[in-house]
Amino acid sequence: MQLILRTLERAPPGTAPVEVVERKGPGHPDTICDGIAEHVCVRLCQYYLERFGVILHHNVDKVMLCAGTSRPAFGGGETHEPIEIYIAGRAAAEHAGVHVPVEEIATEACREWLHSHLPYLDVEHGVRIVPRLRHGSRDLSWLFARSAVAALANDTSYGAGFAPLTDLERAVLAAEAALTDAAARQAHPAFGQDIKVMGVRHDGQIGLTISCALVGRFIGNLDEYLTAKVAAAELAAAAAARTTSLPVRAAVNVADDLARGDIFLTVTGTSAEAGDDGQTGRGNRASGLITPYRAMSVEGVAGKNPVSHTGKLYNILALRIARAAVAQIEGAHSAECIMVSQIGHPVDDPELVDVALGGPAISAALERQTSEFVHAQLQQVRTLREELLVEQLALS
Repeated sequence: MQLILRTLERAPPGTAPVEVVERKGPGHPDTICDGIAEHVCVRLCQYYLERFGVILHHNVDKVMLCAGTSRPAFGGGETHEPIEIYIAGRAAAEHAGVHVPVEEIATEACREWLHSHLPYLDVEHGVRIVPRLRHGSRDLSWLFARSAVAALANDTSYGAGFAPLTDLERAVLAAEAALTDAAARQAHPAFGQDIKVMGVRHDGQIGLTISCALVGRFIGNLDEYLTAKVAAAELAAAAAARTTSLPVRAAVNVADDLARGDIFLTVTGTSAEAGDDGQTGRGNRASGLITPYRAMSVEGVAGKNPVSHTGKLYNILALRIARAAVAQIEGAHSAECIMVSQIGHPVDDPELVDVALGGPAISAALERQTSEFVHAQLQQVRTLREELLVEQLALS
């Protein structure tokens, strides 16, 4: 492993004149695809371990959602054509002469995730699931099999991480959580799960533009819709304000045209019923955010196997290394980490780890300290796999 320790050359995003951060909530079509991909991955891993004592080769990181059609209305509404979800990927369907029902596992895992995260969606009648899982190529399958002894990277890719969060990043996370957590659903059942928060910090203040699907069965008329919009804006702004000393303003469903009756009203709480398609890897990064002003990988982490796919593992580890740098290195006020893998090489031995620090001067002692916590994180690859298999980590 080549470890590079250097000074962070640009100012942290939180100190720049402008910053933009986005987060897509659990009902956004892209997040739906990420959630399904990861849950299918976990269910496959669990099946492989229970039946064979080992995780077999798979990557199910190509989920696509094709929106249905609907007719939302105050007091109800109805869906017409179902949402279609295509689960594409590679998965070992046989081991030691034993058949593995990979498409059945994927279909059931998809239903489980939808039931758990989209309570207003009729999963049995409103969704068509199309699994398309094929066996992996011979070379990648053999490479994965060799990982039973020592995990070998099954791709040449990179991960990126940063720390700490800025005021805007914390505000965006807080605003989305305030609109989608259990307390919000109980107090405001009209709030759907399809939330998107776009945060902009400029001129010393934070502006949040929020898309919030509202559910027609809980709203009797336009006045009640407007009341729900105000409640969503106030709840999001208040939650965001608790994370920062900067003034916060929030606006909800700004595309509404009341004169024409064009409003963000839904039957199911997600635009996937009619308005928007989705795809894995187009939404939140491993940090839970979309951060164009940060070091960021375009690798989607959801659905990639947790044994050897560095597109998943290195994005998580890079975040942890950056956080460890800020927590453990005296005077480090910010950190970024880029990790690069080389296919076929051990996962715990990256080709490159690039750590950039804001604050302290680089020294031999600092290089030794950094090397220690980088190696400590790399030694946790197996523990990380176990965390992923019980779905303890939020990946989107």
